[in-house]
Amino acid sequence: MRLLGSMKVEDNKLSIGGVDVATLAKEYGTPLYIIDQEELEDKCRLFKENFSHPDLRGEVAYASKAFLTVGMAQLINKEGLSIDVVSGGELYTVHKAGFPMDRVYFHGNNKTLEELELAIRLKCGNIIIDNRHEAKILGELLEKHDYKMNVFLRVNPGISAETHDYIKTTTDDSKFGESIFQEDIYQILRDIKVQDYMNFKGLHCHIGSQIFEEESFLRAVDEMLYFYQLVKNELDIEFESINLGGGFGVYYAEGDRPIDLGPFLQRMIDYIYQGSRRRELTIRHVLIEPGRSIISNAGSTLYTVGGTKETYSGKKYIFIDGGMSDNPRPALYQAKYEAIIANKAEEAPDTLYTVAGKLCESGDVLIEDIKLPRAEAGDLLLISSTGAYTFSMFSNYNRVLRPAVALVKGGSPRLMVRRQTYEDLVSLDEELI
Repeated sequence: MRLLGSMKVEDNKLSIGGVDVATLAKEYGTPLYIIDQEELEDKCRLFKENFSHPDLRGEVAYASKAFLTVGMAQLINKEGLSIDVVSGGELYTVHKAGFPMDRVYFHGNNKTLEELELAIRLKCGNIIIDNRHEAKILGELLEKHDYKMNVFLRVNPGISAETHDYIKTTTDDSKFGESIFQEDIYQILRDIKVQDYMNFKGLHCHIGSQIFEEESFLRAVDEMLYFYQLVKNELDIEFESINLGGGFGVYYAEGDRPIDLGPFLQRMIDYIYQGSRRRELTIRHVLIEPGRSIISNAGSTLYTVGGTKETYSGKKYIFIDGGMSDNPRPALYQAKYEAIIANKAEEAPDTLYTVAGKLCESGDVLIEDIKLPRAEAGDLLLISSTGAYTFSMFSNYNRVLRPAVALVKGGSPRLMVRRQTYEDLVSLDEELI
């Protein structure tokens, strides 16, 4: 397994943030989500420092759907990033964290009336409108509450990025946004522009997730700036902001080739500036929304090995005390991961295993065919790069309990989220007899 962030191996033991993971297992139990605070902070600073330009205001908003807790929102605020949310629950969480609401961007293709009312009540600074129906409803609510809000419209520029079908977001049949090629797109823009309670800042696009091609992002810039020029010429509407979403790919396993983000972010923002100047546009503010690329490599999941099994066909399994409940990505996206037996970190990986969870599903497999040292009950298995879309996609399937989340830095662990209890599990149930 590739060591990421502050991971170190010494005396056959793996540590993260200066803490032996065996110590974390004893203190917090397993399964356990572990967040490397130093790695998280480094990624935040990499984005903030490199997505800047002398003639443009670059803004980085963390896409909180990747991983969000009250403490995470506070860490993001401490690093000076903005944040985007996609539900009333995420919106309430960042508000509870004391996050400055003027730096919150509210996304979603089907925001409910209750969520829009909540956004107005909490004085959310920015809403990304998904469609004409939402624009109409939001306009009525803003007028009712006599509240003016910054808005963007999400559009699809028709860029096809090389990634899993489930995380492509700008295909012509995508459920997100309005296509820039549809006949009534100009009318939608006009309808938003004339709203008295909307400050129409600009357009938003997001071409997908886990993208490794620099050119896909630059093609999106070209298409968006071209459309900005058409809107200026046809409607005499000039936008000051452009939001290009996220999607920067990360390392999960051998074969992944992430973009070198520092140089590319500098190239990207200058590319936007030069393209805007060529088209005589008035863009002064550029926003991106990385999520996975900030938190993924900072997160790991620690499990206890319950036992091993060799099947009649000769397949060798390691059984762990978690599975698809705490990480559904392998089942959903055929996601690949790397792992290490944390208490045998320097031993030769000479046995081919499949890592399977404890859920009652044949598909509850986290890693297929990985070479590890000989495993036995009580070993600690750590899977790396699980910071994004694991905790946030957790389910209580089979009524298993949600793991705790521990934050580590400088030899000290802190609890971010306590482990769910059986009483928590049944606390919302109603007895019928």
